[in-house]
Amino acid sequence: MSSTTTQKIFDSLTRKTDPDPELPDAAQRVEPGNFLRHIWSLGASKLADGLIDPKLVLSWLLSHLGAGAFWVGLLVPVREAGALLPQLLVTPVISRTARRKYFWAGGALLQGASAAGIALVGLTQEGAVAGGLIIALLALLAVARSVCSASYKDVLGKTVGNARRGTAMGLASSAGAVGVILFAMVLMSGVGDRYVIVIAAIFLAAVCWLTAGAIFFRLDETPSAGKDTDLKRASFGLLRDEPQLRRFILTRSLLVGTALAPPYLVLLDSASGLGALGALVLASALASLLSSFVWGRLSDKSSRLVLILAGCGGGGVMVTTVALHLAGWTAAPLVLPLALFGLMIAHHGVRQGRNTQLVDMVDADQRTAYTALSNTIVGLVLIGGGAVFAAIAAISVPLVLGLFGGMCFAAAVFATGLEKVQND
Repeated sequence: MSSTTTQKIFDSLTRKTDPDPELPDAAQRVEPGNFLRHIWSLGASKLADGLIDPKLVLSWLLSHLGAGAFWVGLLVPVREAGALLPQLLVTPVISRTARRKYFWAGGALLQGASAAGIALVGLTQEGAVAGGLIIALLALLAVARSVCSASYKDVLGKTVGNARRGTAMGLASSAGAVGVILFAMVLMSGVGDRYVIVIAAIFLAAVCWLTAGAIFFRLDETPSAGKDTDLKRASFGLLRDEPQLRRFILTRSLLVGTALAPPYLVLLDSASGLGALGALVLASALASLLSSFVWGRLSDKSSRLVLILAGCGGGGVMVTTVALHLAGWTAAPLVLPLALFGLMIAHHGVRQGRNTQLVDMVDADQRTAYTALSNTIVGLVLIGGGAVFAAIAAISVPLVLGLFGGMCFAAAVFATGLEKVQND
């Protein structure tokens, strides 16, 4: 693609926003190409995420292989913990490196290799052996994902200007969602054997991650001055000294309900058509497609406002759904599908808002430390909170959803105290 075409596409997608003075001149000159590489690589990664979704696709695969409830129950905790908790360990290595793009690209390649391994296990193994091997490969995939997460925001901040980062992430999410929608439609069509389709989708996810890594390797990144610091001490020192960081982490922790709630939402009516794998995938993908670009664009204006709106929206969906359930109306057609759709829109708002807020609230030399500390704490919250809410769900699923709703509303209140960090 010529530089002129790249510039035209960049101007069209960003509406010719002003250059970011915080980006070095060299980074500003290559920003249009980097902007598109972010969209292509992150979009491919988002598509891969949807094709191998542990909550839906891998859960179905393990059940089909007869792995048992124990291994199925480990899927989401292993994925979430593996993706977040290692970051304080890997971030010091990233901080000492001049070009951080290699970590994201390498992590994408390792995720692709892990996904290919999962597909091979699905083809050749059954029962507990298949369950154990897939969980082990998922753990490796999650650790690779943690490397990507720890490095991505820093690379994004160095290569794409303020007021355009949310747009890049939103476009990537929307592009990935289109592919996931096609996957869902194939599942729902009844054409072909569902097991074959799922295995093919996991292989395709591997190809997407390998492609994403190759594209990211070509990113034109200005070298950073490497730092050799005790990141654990520095990070927790930030937590003590930076009230805005504490408020951000508290807000993000209260919003974990938007990620944890979907399985409980479906449990309200196990006989609902939402039990179909294709319908679940479609609801999630449509929410991403219709909302991610809008959330991304709004995040470039005010990520604080996005967190407030997403918190209110998620809380409203869950509280309303509980009220409808107590009234006996959730068995009606479309009630739960629409509730799941609304919840996923709120969840994508949370993701866009928190990513853009974190990138824009801190200087480049501290961005990696902020990311690692935030993700580590939220990872602990997800593990501990997931276990507690699972225990409560054995007593009452509506109670869990009501608590999630209350947490979302509380998050919206705390988010009002976050600083507006965007440069209009």
